[in-house]
Amino acid sequence: MTVAHVKVLSNIQVSERYWHMVVDASLIQEDIKPGQFFNLKCGDELDPFLRRPFSIYRINPDERTIEFLYLVKGEGTKRMTRIAEGHTIDVFGPLGEGFAIAEDWDSILLVARGVGIATLAALVQEAARKQVKCVAILSARSQNDLLATEALEALGAQIYKVTEEEGTSGVDHVGQLMKSIIETQGIKALFTCGSKRLSLLTQQTAEAYGLPGQIALEEHMGCAMGVCYACVCDIKEAGSVRSVRVCKEGPVFDLDKVVLV
Repeated sequence: MTVAHVKVLSNIQVSERYWHMVVDASLIQEDIKPGQFFNLKCGDELDPFLRRPFSIYRINPDERTIEFLYLVKGEGTKRMTRIAEGHTIDVFGPLGEGFAIAEDWDSILLVARGVGIATLAALVQEAARKQVKCVAILSARSQNDLLATEALEALGAQIYKVTEEEGTSGVDHVGQLMKSIIETQGIKALFTCGSKRLSLLTQQTAEAYGLPGQIALEEHMGCAMGVCYACVCDIKEAGSVRSVRVCKEGPVFDLDKVVLV
């Protein structure tokens, strides 16, 4: 893990609610994996005091940069929008456990909603690098929030878009879409992030088809190092349920282990 002040190469608004930040990662020596996150200090002031966790949107080893796609929601992210190109931002990471694509998973299905799309985008990069076929169902309030579509298609992903404004993002419709994709495209594993109802649907679908999967959980984090126990969730192992820290043991878990209800 590295704590560093890294240079902001760009920080621009890309839709009504989302911003995109690119930073110089040359000071970060550790390998960065899809699904991991960084804890960012949102400004130079004491308020807001706590850092904010952000999943990695894109990892660019040749350029030695990383990217964050973030939803402007509270005071911390509002402060982040004021960080201009050329300034620095205090980052801590990479943190947590990331995604892993098994060698025999030659075709995978991703189901993501909202900012969860950003979390799975780096996984699409990894799938493209390993020549793994990637199909993704992206869900959002509106077409305006489906920000990563073109970038993911450029990486070779086959994209299905569902939105509330078009009435296509309901669980029943997405469930039928998932079944059709699994049955016709030889899907070997499922990945999900960003919506509890879609995560539960993905978990149930994986169980019905006997497929493995992984889920990236989103929780409020205080320290992001496993000390404060503010981000605890329950998982099932060996016939019993135990609590784990999303920031330390996760944020990526085996899909069949996470208690979602």
